[in-house]
Amino acid sequence: MCSASRRVVTAVAIGALALVGCGGAAAAPPPQRVADQLEQTDVALRQAIDSWRSGGDPPSTPAPADVVADAAELQDRIGLLGSHPGLARRVIPLLGGPLRGEVNRLYAARRSLLRLSAGSRHKKLKLGQRPPLSDLVAFYGEAERRYGIGANYLAAIHLVETKFGRVVNNSVAGAQGPMQFTPSTWQIYGNGGNIRDPHDAILAAARLLRANGAPRRYGPALRAYNPSGLYVDAVTRYAREIAANPYGLYYLYAWEP
Repeated sequence: MCSASRRVVTAVAIGALALVGCGGAAAAPPPQRVADQLEQTDVALRQAIDSWRSGGDPPSTPAPADVVADAAELQDRIGLLGSHPGLARRVIPLLGGPLRGEVNRLYAARRSLLRLSAGSRHKKLKLGQRPPLSDLVAFYGEAERRYGIGANYLAAIHLVETKFGRVVNNSVAGAQGPMQFTPSTWQIYGNGGNIRDPHDAILAAARLLRANGAPRRYGPALRAYNPSGLYVDAVTRYAREIAANPYGLYYLYAWEP
């Protein structure tokens, strides 16, 4: 959803709404119960991902039912915390080890996306099939080798914009494709490729970020993608989660709009 010189902040609403659709405003459960559920889900999700990866890593097959189910549980818990900041402040300190950092990053990213999408009109999402994770990892890696842009940042943008290509709507600003480029910006960074092709779009995103200061400075580069501090914060936190957690990319790939 980027433009060459500026971005309409509401243009990211499709991707943001895709990520914030779960977790309503129901009464919050006791903090210890939520913490226990998060820890149980974390164990089950890691085991399910290990099984999925055993057939080839990164997997070329769709996420199996147990990965999808456990990832959805985590997504719902993060949605609950995002809708109840007071509960989050009590739950996160109860978590131990790396899980505390993971949940804190996911919670903070969700809060930023909730604020970014506040007041946006909900739009019915058109859904398609994600490319295999093995293909996406190869595309991110190629972009990193060619342009020096971290694969984790490209994956985080892909997540926020279209849930790794799951959401196929154009944005309200007319941005298109898995990385949400406006046609005018595509003319600059697309190198004659197909705006809807994930390989071409990921490389174009890397070129845009490189032209705007990354990898030395990701903040200004992400602002060139969307001039919103909330957008920059959300993408940065997801990128940090993907880099810090060897399971991060796998479960985020399985999240549904």
